[in-house]
Amino acid sequence: MIEYLGFNSIKKLKSILRKNSFKNIFLITGKDSFEKTLIKKKLLKILKNYNYIQFNDFSPNPKLDDIKKGLNLFKSQEFDLIIAIGGGSVLDMGKSISIFSTNNGSPIDFILKKKEIKKKGIPLIRIPTTAGSGSEATHFAVVYIDKKKYSLAEPKYLQPEYVIIDSQFTYSLPKKLTAVSGLDALTQAIESFWNINSTNESKKYARRAIELIRSNLINAVNNPDKTTRSNMALAANYAGKAINITKTTACHAISYPITSYFNVPHGHAVALTLPSMIVFNSEVSEDDILDPRGVEYVKKVMNDLISVIGASDFIEARETVRNLIIAVGLEIKLENLGIKTQEDIELIIKNGFNPERVKNNPRLLTETKLRKILNDIR
Repeated sequence: MIEYLGFNSIKKLKSILRKNSFKNIFLITGKDSFEKTLIKKKLLKILKNYNYIQFNDFSPNPKLDDIKKGLNLFKSQEFDLIIAIGGGSVLDMGKSISIFSTNNGSPIDFILKKKEIKKKGIPLIRIPTTAGSGSEATHFAVVYIDKKKYSLAEPKYLQPEYVIIDSQFTYSLPKKLTAVSGLDALTQAIESFWNINSTNESKKYARRAIELIRSNLINAVNNPDKTTRSNMALAANYAGKAINITKTTACHAISYPITSYFNVPHGHAVALTLPSMIVFNSEVSEDDILDPRGVEYVKKVMNDLISVIGASDFIEARETVRNLIIAVGLEIKLENLGIKTQEDIELIIKNGFNPERVKNNPRLLTETKLRKILNDIR
């Protein structure tokens, strides 16, 4: 992977195209986020002498049918490059079309792991325009099938060829999207930090992300400038690199039905349980430890975490994160997001208790404990 970071790094796209003799480009973009911003003008100026076709006809959380639609359009001509420029959903769409374009078979068979990915996809350039998902740095792609979230994951073949992180593309982000994206990055970083798969490298990335978000997110939302935008773009990339090593844990597992059934944006949904999970994981014991490195190791990690968050104890850490969510203008109570009844809570538990992600949490999370956490923030 070759990364270009910094203001106006989009200019590097010219040399990438020339160096590799790319001619025919499949361009994947957002809709309003592309059409109504300077991103379109800057990118199309670079692509003016190339043959390209644009695809943006898919939902914010890509569905299997969206991927099939994009794949059919891709196969209608001969393309030698995909450029995905947008938020996490756009980048995930790019990954899916890239890998499915070279691996024969139905996409659903790969998503459900009935077939193995055996080939690298069509070359893909990832250009994020939000500071949150970190999708440019990961080997995962999110796909929704019947409101259920699946991950296409392949560490060998889903790594990017090129990544361009140009913070100017985040300048036009509205306040809410800046807040939601930033909280997604924060949650990824914290979940990676306490993850049972953590390494020294992943914790280094996670720590950098948390520190940058602590120092920049509120101003990026309420009083943005070039510095805060640049630092948040960097933080999101660090958080993406952290979860690329560890994957996510309980907060993400719980979030998907909150998004699917109650239309809460992903970054907001993952952050809702984050404050409670800080306290929950701090109370790990020999009876419910999941990290093979043991209770004392996890307790040390959790103590390190609250220091990075800037708190002196776990209750203060919980309140620090809650106050951050409030400071960027987002709701912390479920009932104010349309999640009002016990039936709503049970719907989340039924569809969000993903054993694969929950098992990455350092402390065992049972349905009973999750029910309590959700009711406490209802």
